[in-house]
Parts: sequence; structure tokens; C-alpha cells
Amino acid sequence: MRILLTNDDGIHAPGFAVLERIAAQLSDDVWVVAPAEEQSGAGHSLTLSTPIRLRRHGDKRFAVRGTPTDAVMLALAHVMKNTPPDLILSGVNRGANLGEDVTYSGTVSAAMEGALAGVRSIALSQSYSREGMGDTVPFATAESWAPKVLAPLLDAPFAPGTLVNVNFPAGDPADVKGVRVCRQGIRDYGRLRIVERKDPRGYPYFWFGLAPMVETPGHSTDLEAIADGYIAVTPLHLDLTHDAGLAPLAERFTI
Repeated sequence: MRILLTNDDGIHAPGFAVLERIAAQLSDDVWVVAPAEEQSGAGHSLTLSTPIRLRRHGDKRFAVRGTPTDAVMLALAHVMKNTPPDLILSGVNRGANLGEDVTYSGTVSAAMEGALAGVRSIALSQSYSREGMGDTVPFATAESWAPKVLAPLLDAPFAPGTLVNVNFPAGDPADVKGVRVCRQGIRDYGRLRIVERKDPRGYPYFWFGLAPMVETPGHSTDLEAIADGYIAVTPLHLDLTHDAGLAPLAERFTI
């Protein structure tokens, strides 16, 4: 099995080293094509107005000066054109990608690009317990549990245009309660927090932050699975059409 690894935290991120160790347990044919620098929040963006640089760091190891989508595109259409991957793993992201985060996440978007190309693709993210942890975020739970979570997914049927989003809870690996296959949740948009500061010349600048998570009824989503100490496994699909809205909307047009 040939595996392509990528992420959005950058090729030198601690979580990416974890992903490489995880992949090494699954295959001895592992390729790396990942962003040269952090691209968190890049979503499914691609670079169109500036050149994309590709740098080789070793055998089957490349860094891309661009987005996660750029990295997967370059991997599939250039670097691995004659040796396409059987599996794409994206992560392990520093921080969870739950609920509507999947639309912002470069980690999930890299897996989306793989799904668009017809390659089995899985995104992996490690939740952490408090803000400001930086590179001290522990990945022990992801590293311990990922091989067990990935094993059933390697030969599971994936419908065209689908991917799987995996999130690991914060805490000790021994405290994980199990795996929940669950739907994507959605938070209250009021969770957005904007931090305003001033630069040395007196001009304002801003940071986006997040307030505490808002739970949804029923504890049936990825948000609650992580909060309850479970690994959240969520199948996602790329078709964003709201099927139930087609007929009511069509009725409004008579021209």
C-alpha cells in the first residue's frame, strides 16, 4: 500500500512527525508532500496568483510553499504522477477539527482534495485541553489509537466523493472510552471571539479566537463525542447540495 502524507501545520510540525510514525506501521512505501509552513485555516484554498515552489528534502519527501490543497494537487499530478497513492492521510492536526471547523480546516481540505481525485482519504486531528499550548500539545492519544482506528478504514467501502474525519480526545490514551461513529456537529456562531491589540505605532490589529464550545442536544455529534472522551469518526461528503431545498426553491421560479 502506497501512502501519501500531508497536513496544514507544516512539514516540520510535531503532529506530522507523529503521522509519519503512524504511517510507518501501515506501510513501507510512504510519501510526504506537505506545506513548507503552517497553513492552519487555509481551508480548501489553492494558489492561483503566485508561483508554487516545490522543494525536495529527501527520498519521497517534499515541501510545498503553498496550501494543503496545493500540496495534494502537486503530489497527485506531478510528484506521484506515475506512482499514485492508495491512501492519503492528513494530519495529525494540532487541535480538533469538529463541527463547522471542517470548512476552515486545511487538514480536512487536504483529504477533500484526495477524495475529489478518487483516493481513499482520512483526516486526523488531536484535541487539546486548553489554549496557548503551542508545540507542547500532547499527541500521545493520536499516536496510540490511530493504528487501531485506521485498520477498519483501510478496506472499508468509501462512496465516491467521500472522506473520513477522525478526531482524538485530549487526555491520556488509557482514558479513551472508545470510538463513536457520529455526524458532524455545528456550534453557535457566537463562539467567535475577537482580540484587539495595538502595534508599537498605535495602530490596531486583531486575532481571531474561540469561546468555550457550545453543546448540541442529544450528544450525537462529533462535538459531544470528543467532550465525552471518545474518538470521533465522521464520514463527510463533498456534495454540498441541500436536496430538501431543491423543490421549494424551484417553485419560486416561473421564468
